Amino acid sequence: MAERRAPIHPHLASLAKRLPLLAGLAVVGAVALRDAGDPAKAQIAVQNQGYVPFSDAPINYRTRPLTDPVALLQKRLDAGQAHLTWDDKRGYLTSVLKLLDVPADSQTLVFSKTSFQFTKISPDHPRALYYNDDVYVGSVHDGKTVEIVSFDPMQGAIFYLLDDQKAEKPTFQRAELDCTQCHIAAGTRGVPGVLLRSVYPAQSGALTPRSPQYITDQKSPLKDRWGGWYVNGPLAGATMANAAAVPAAAGVQPETTAGGKILPMLGAIAKPFDPAAYVAPGSDAVALLVLAHQTQAHNLITLTNYQTRLALHALGKDEGTPAYAQATLASLPEEARDKITKPAEQLLRYLLFSGEAPLGGGDARKVIAASPFARSFAAQGLRDSQKRSLRDFDLSTRTFRYPCSYLIYSGAFDAIPEPAKGYVYHRLLEVLSGQDQSADFAHLSPGTRQAILQILLETKPGLPAEWHAYAAAHHLRSATFPRQRTTAS
Repeated sequence: MAERRAPIHPHLASLAKRLPLLAGLAVVGAVALRDAGDPAKAQIAVQNQGYVPFSDAPINYRTRPLTDPVALLQKRLDAGQAHLTWDDKRGYLTSVLKLLDVPADSQTLVFSKTSFQFTKISPDHPRALYYNDDVYVGSVHDGKTVEIVSFDPMQGAIFYLLDDQKAEKPTFQRAELDCTQCHIAAGTRGVPGVLLRSVYPAQSGALTPRSPQYITDQKSPLKDRWGGWYVNGPLAGATMANAAAVPAAAGVQPETTAGGKILPMLGAIAKPFDPAAYVAPGSDAVALLVLAHQTQAHNLITLTNYQTRLALHALGKDEGTPAYAQATLASLPEEARDKITKPAEQLLRYLLFSGEAPLGGGDARKVIAASPFARSFAAQGLRDSQKRSLRDFDLSTRTFRYPCSYLIYSGAFDAIPEPAKGYVYHRLLEVLSGQDQSADFAHLSPGTRQAILQILLETKPGLPAEWHAYAAAHHLRSATFPRQRTTAS
């Protein structure tokens, strides 16, 4: 990581080098402080660490019981209901992906040296990242740990490490202190989260000195994406992918930043990687597009959750109390309303892909043909009576055909406390019904708004009564659901 980090106890310096981050997507790296004077007793990822932000009420980040996918899996492992399987080639990685339902075709590969384990990362040995809607899994060539970020519905990103050495009872260990130093930052919206980065790598994978770095989300121009990553498919050509710094050619004027800094020239990588060494053969461009959206969507969901709980707590309205259950925006002081509605409005606009960078109008069929992930991701979509899904891709001018985030189905979205969740739903209905015609939503044609509205009415559990009233008044199909979706389902 390029970020500054707190000093590590000298006896743990060698251990720290074992603990990679997932790079570009900066994820997990932790050392234990228990028994720090005795390296033989030092452990990875203990809960009894130093200061962690949001440890106090009402968030209780360190102590609140967790229901994220890894926590639920660990309970199954403890009860003997599931088992991690070791193999000599990939350690526990394949078993972890299977048990957490993380698809191998989500694989993306990053070769920039942006983590603790920089000595093991290079263009010929990139790190691998895999993910689903709730979990991110990282693996480093010849690494000693499998790294995981697992999203808890109420608490956001929870960081885990799995020692990747064969053991009788392998255990996911929660990591906190060292991870949160980088993972509660401006790039994660100030909450426990994840982020995607693009850098100018040297031929070794090291960052070129004084070169810019970009945090990537759905608004990032393609030309600034995927520096330090391998990428398959036709989209890669418009980005910084598959390239490293090379000497400037004679007579070629280098590009400069707005501030006048000279940008490194990018060219072919001298030592590419061996695809046979990885679970999947390449680094999927569509998986990276979706990842750019998902990381910051997760962060904004967590931010909205946290800010709502913090605002209500300041007024003495804590979870489980009648005052908490009865809180409405109208009943709150203006300052508390603003603290809740500001992140909720940011989330709404992000869910609807406001300001999304255009993809350039390429051939979507070629992009999909080059992407196993695109086909499997779309196949998971909940579909309305016209067979439409929020997971359907466009991939010509924008990422999705119906620009409303599939994370609206997630347990994390459902766990957003009231009155924030009600605000998001109300604003969403205003936009999709055409009541809000502001410029931020001009990318949504009347037909697209209507399609998203109908998809949600037929497939999304837990819609407020005003949605069903609108559907009835406008003779739209509206489904009812016997049970809510949970992260365990």
